[in-house]
Amino acid sequence: MAEHASTNGSVRFIGTATTLITWRDLTVLTDPNFLHRGQYAYLGKGLVSRRRTEPALAPEDLPHLDAVVLSHLHGDHFDRIARRRLHREVPVLTTPKAATRLHQWGFSRSVGLRTWRHHTLAAADTTLRVTAVPGRHAPRGLPWLLPPVMGTVLDFSAPGAALRVYVTGDTLLFPGLAEIRDRFPGIDLMVVHLGGTTGGTTLPGGLVVTMDGRAGARLADLLRPGRVLPVHYDDYTVFRSGLADFLAAMRERGLGADVTVVAPGESLAL
Repeated sequence: MAEHASTNGSVRFIGTATTLITWRDLTVLTDPNFLHRGQYAYLGKGLVSRRRTEPALAPEDLPHLDAVVLSHLHGDHFDRIARRRLHREVPVLTTPKAATRLHQWGFSRSVGLRTWRHHTLAAADTTLRVTAVPGRHAPRGLPWLLPPVMGTVLDFSAPGAALRVYVTGDTLLFPGLAEIRDRFPGIDLMVVHLGGTTGGTTLPGGLVVTMDGRAGARLADLLRPGRVLPVHYDDYTVFRSGLADFLAAMRERGLGADVTVVAPGESLAL
């Protein structure tokens, strides 16, 4: 699909895994996290983590949103500020379990997507198909530790132009991700959640529950997207694998030129 991509929009990095993706007539917010530096996010099972960074935008700074794409319901992906201040009528596309909770909170247009199911949005001559793809937050055998997570493939299209974006969500590297390559060839941009997140002493053995730099590079090598945008790597104290780890691992695989690093508040043209 890369040969059809055009400069019709941008990805603005807000911080953590929060991005604002605009392409032609549609705008999508991912994993809204607006907590401030020093505030704590609740991650479940008694685990909290302190934010180290400031978000580049507040909810009041956002443009009109056509949807929110939420990988899972954790406090560093949908926090108490988002819950209070995002518009209740915006569709939230997420896991079925998260959608149930969001409905209880008043987000009445939330849509739960099982793996490989999709939801379509349209505005003017622009269409977006959002497909839920596999993700695994907790190691095999321990699914009860963490909420279900999904990755998403965002297929934008308009007359004469198209763009395919894969947002990994907080997944570990596991064999099921290879099916994404088979079903969705030609990914133009992969937004990869990193961090090598651990639970410290709260989770058994200090388990790692997101990709570290080496795992992220292995996934990029598997899927071979046109570009890679790293996110979710330095914002919280539970993150153990920073941006430098990922960049070094990508260089080792000969993929360093495919990475675009965007500072919070800055944008990548699409």
